[in-house]
Amino acid sequence: MRPVNIGMIGLDTSHVAAFAKVFQQEKDPFYLPGAGRIRKAYPGGSRLFSESWSRVEKFTETMRESGAEIVGSIAELTDMDAFLLTSCDGRQHLEQFREVAPLGKPVFIDKPLACSYADAREILRLAEECGSPVMTASSIRYAAGVSDLPAAAAEITVAETFGPMPMPPDYRDYFWYGIHTAELLYRYLGTGCEGVRSVHAADADLLIGNWKDGRLGVICGSRKGAPEFGVRLTTGTKHLVGIQDRSVSHIYTLAKQMTGFLQTGKSPVDPRESLEITAFLEAASRSLHDGGRMVQLKEFIR
Repeated sequence: MRPVNIGMIGLDTSHVAAFAKVFQQEKDPFYLPGAGRIRKAYPGGSRLFSESWSRVEKFTETMRESGAEIVGSIAELTDMDAFLLTSCDGRQHLEQFREVAPLGKPVFIDKPLACSYADAREILRLAEECGSPVMTASSIRYAAGVSDLPAAAAEITVAETFGPMPMPPDYRDYFWYGIHTAELLYRYLGTGCEGVRSVHAADADLLIGNWKDGRLGVICGSRKGAPEFGVRLTTGTKHLVGIQDRSVSHIYTLAKQMTGFLQTGKSPVDPRESLEITAFLEAASRSLHDGGRMVQLKEFIR
């Protein structure tokens, strides 16, 4: 297959620089030859989110230096073969996806898919209606050291994932960094969550999910301490523990999974799982703001 010409939407995240290394910089140790090239990029940016508007100029320059043409609108990307929607404000994703979905081309949506279940559901509805394949995933889903513990979902009784969980005041709580640990949780448990409750403290949060077959999924998000992500799986016979290997670029391990999707439109992550992950975070958010009660997903999934 020939390398794809990629259009990038949203130059306001450090992932932009990491993707530039993978797709553009041939001398980088994590360069993926033949995977594709980011030919054009639209800066975008969100005035609602300080992590976006404060960084868009910096990462626009990064992409310009990498050889991508900087354009002034999403409409100027329509001649590309596939898209990376990397805008860090997930509240923009539905609006931006509406512009590219009618093209019927593969679109990778960087974390999170959206900042509400309703928006995520509408993105996937549009994708199906327009024949535009969608893949979404956190880079931690495929990160070295945590993504390949040898346990099948049916063997696991409890899955615990942990990592940093900053909660910026101008973003929707768990959708900023909780998406990473939620993706890792679902990598091992798969779908089937019925309800989630949040336990909130000044320096950490616990998110506890009940799966319909009796399994438990637990997330521990810390606002103090080490930056690594990790996982512990409890089975009927053993505990398996993994810690992120930060010597390997997690954007590189994600991009290796993305390249086939950009070529063929076939996502390695089932969109139904991506939608349930959004529902998990929605339920956790509702629990956080409602006294920590167990929020059933059926309360808002119809």
